[in-house]
Amino acid sequence: MDRKTISVLLLCVAALVLMPIISNKLFPPIPVPVSTNQVATATNTLLPGSNSPAQSISNPGAQISTTKFPVLTNVPEQLLVVSNENARYIFTSHGGGLKEVELLQYPETVRSRFIKGQATNQVASLNNPGGPPVLAIFGDPALQGDGVFQLTATTNGGVRAEKSLTNNLVLIKEFHPEKDYLLHATVRIENRSKEPVTISAQEWVVGTATPMGPQDNALEEKMLWFNGSSSDSVTVPYFSTNTSVMFVFSRTPKSVYEAGSNNVIWASSQNQFFALVTMMGASNAAQRITVHSVDLPGPTPEEIQNVPNVILSPKGLQASVTYPGQTLAPGAVVERQFNIFAGPKKYETLATLATRFHNELDQVMSFSLFSSISKALLITMNWLHDSWKVGYGLVIVLITVIIKLVFWPLTRASTRSMKRMQELQPQIAALKEKYKDDPKKFSQKQWEFYKKNKVNPLGSCLPMMLQIPVFFGFLGMLRNAIELRGASFLWITDLSQPDRLFVIPGINFPVNLMPLIMGASQFWLASLTPPSPTMDPVQQKIMRYLPLLMILFLYNYSSGLALYWAVSNLMSVWQTKMTKTQPVAAAAPVPVPVAPQKKKK
Repeated sequence: MDRKTISVLLLCVAALVLMPIISNKLFPPIPVPVSTNQVATATNTLLPGSNSPAQSISNPGAQISTTKFPVLTNVPEQLLVVSNENARYIFTSHGGGLKEVELLQYPETVRSRFIKGQATNQVASLNNPGGPPVLAIFGDPALQGDGVFQLTATTNGGVRAEKSLTNNLVLIKEFHPEKDYLLHATVRIENRSKEPVTISAQEWVVGTATPMGPQDNALEEKMLWFNGSSSDSVTVPYFSTNTSVMFVFSRTPKSVYEAGSNNVIWASSQNQFFALVTMMGASNAAQRITVHSVDLPGPTPEEIQNVPNVILSPKGLQASVTYPGQTLAPGAVVERQFNIFAGPKKYETLATLATRFHNELDQVMSFSLFSSISKALLITMNWLHDSWKVGYGLVIVLITVIIKLVFWPLTRASTRSMKRMQELQPQIAALKEKYKDDPKKFSQKQWEFYKKNKVNPLGSCLPMMLQIPVFFGFLGMLRNAIELRGASFLWITDLSQPDRLFVIPGINFPVNLMPLIMGASQFWLASLTPPSPTMDPVQQKIMRYLPLLMILFLYNYSSGLALYWAVSNLMSVWQTKMTKTQPVAAAAPVPVPVAPQKKKK
C-alpha cells in the first residue's frame, strides 16, 4: 500500500468526521414547529430536609411546557446583579432564577485587523436573556402562581428569590457565587399549611445553549448530559428539517429530545468555548432531560450593517430536567442542592471541578475520539506556552515538529517500504498479467514473491495507521482549546477561527490564506510520489485533486488546524527527501515463469 493510498484512507476518515460540519455549512438549519406537551412520570423519593417520605404519584395526563414562560408580563421585572472578578450574574424576579451570565474576561467576538467593524464591544454571555431563567420551575400550577418572585441581596454576597403561593407553599431559592466560575444554589419547597399538598411532576430549567456572537452559525452548540458513567449530546441539526446524511439519505427531524432514566447527574448548555453546566449530583439526580430548539432574538440593525456574515435567525437549545410529583405533608420541606458552572471550557478548571464533585465534568470538553491524546496534547501545549513564554501559534508549530520527529523512524520505514514496493511493481504487474484469469492463484504467487524478496505489504501502511490517533487527538484539541481564541500568529488574529483576510464584495466570499498554504503543501507532498504502475487513470485523477478536497474541508475551519496540517506536510516533504537520499537495496529479481512453447513440427 503506497503513500497515496494511505492518504486516501486518511482523507476518507477525515471526511466522515468533517462532513456534518460541511453539510450544515451548505444547508443551514430551518426552524421546525416544536411540540411542548410532555408526559410526566414519577418514582419514589425521600424528602430531603424532613422526616416525611415523598409520596410518589403517577400523572400521565400532566402537561409540562418549558417553551411558554408563565409570568404575568404586566408586573415589572426586578433585576439583581452580583459580580466578581470573573463574571456578572444577573438574576430576575420573573421565574426567580439566573437570567444571564456575562464573562468579564472574554469578549463576545475577536477583532480582525483586516476586517473593520467585525467585533462588538460586548463580553461573552451564557443563557438566553429572553427565555426562562436557570432553575425556573414549570409544569405544576401549584408551584407557579403568577411566576413573580421577590429578590433580595443576602449578607454573604448572594441573592435570595422567594415566593409565597395561595396553597401555603413557599419557594425559596438562594444563590451564592464562588470561585472557579461556580454558583451554588439551594432550592426549598416548604409546605407551611396544616394540610398535605400534592404537586405533580415539574421541569426545572437548566440553561439554554446560545451562539457566541452574531457570526456564530450554531454548529458547535449542543446540550450535553451525564448519566454517571458516560455522556450524550444533542445539537441544532437534530431539530432541522433539511438535514441529510452524507448529502444522500434524508433524516426525519425531531421536535423534542428526551433521554435519561433517573440518572441525569449534570446537564451542560454550551457552544464552542463556553458552557453553563447545572450539576444535580448523584443524590439529587433528575429523572430525565428534555431539550427543545428555540428561536433567539435576531441581530440589531447596527450589527446587520456592520458585522459581516451576521446570522439573521439564530437558534438556541433550551434544556430542562424533570423531577417527580409528590405529596408534601404539613410542615414538610423539599430541598435540592445545585452547583452551576458558567464559564470558559478550560480543561484545567473543569478537571479540578470533576475531581471535587466526582462527576467527570471534564467531559464538557467534548474531545470525543482519542480524548486521552487530546488532553495530553492540550496540557503539553499550555506547558510550552507558559514555560517557554511563546505564542500559541509557535507552540502548534513546535508540537507538530516534535510529533513528526517522534514518528520519524516509522515514517522512514514506511517510505522505504513504499519505495521497495514500487521497485517490485513491474514483476507484480507481470504476475498479474500471467494469472489474470485466476485471482486466487495470483494472490498466492504474489505473497510468495513478497516473501522471497523480504517485503511486507503492510510495512508502508501500519506506520501511517499508527499516526491516525495522534492526528484526530490533535484535531479534537485544536477544536476545543479556548486558549487559542484570540491567540495571534503572523497575520492570523484568532487561531480558533479561519484567518479571514477580507470578503470579496458582491459574492460575500471570504478569502482565507492558511488553508490555501496547506493545500499548496499538500500538492507538493503528493507530487513527490509518482503514481504506482498498477494505478488506473481514474485513480490517478482522484489522487491529483485530493488536495483540493482538503482545502474544501478545512477552508472554514480553525486556522490553527490548517497551520498544523501545513507544517505537518512540510515536515513530510523534508522527511521524504531525506529518505530518498539514503540508498535502498534493490529487490532481488525473480524470474516470472513463462508457459512452454510448442515446437513446430
